[in-house]
Amino acid sequence: MMTKPEIIDDGTTVTVRVPISIRRRGGRKVVLAPDGASLTAAPVCRHVDSAMVKAIARAFRWREMLEDGTYATIREIATAEKINESYVGRVLRLTLLEPDIVEAILAGRQPAEWTLPVLMRRFPAEWETQKSALSAVH
Repeated sequence: MMTKPEIIDDGTTVTVRVPISIRRRGGRKVVLAPDGASLTAAPVCRHVDSAMVKAIARAFRWREMLEDGTYATIREIATAEKINESYVGRVLRLTLLEPDIVEAILAGRQPAEWTLPVLMRRFPAEWETQKSALSAVH
């Protein structure tokens, strides 16, 4: 017997009651709608890597500083930030990543093999080949 959703309006709030049931399937709990359809979507594994996000944010901030004339060289940035010049150069290279790759990293949808050490290695500047090049490096 299937019951219908019930709406109660007392003038100040609206309460919607939807009858559901929770069942175990394959060791997992699944929420079932009144018609028996599963409401539990496949789990989305997202892991926002804060180190990668921070590196990308730094890269774009430093690029902006170079473009607006705040600093004229990578050496000036390194001196101001009190870090190694080669590190600044490697981080700045992240601004060459394809926008879809940057978006995936910021949203935590990047493949598990994409780590900060992998991103800091050389990768092709051509957007069409970046995803396969990053995935091939272990």
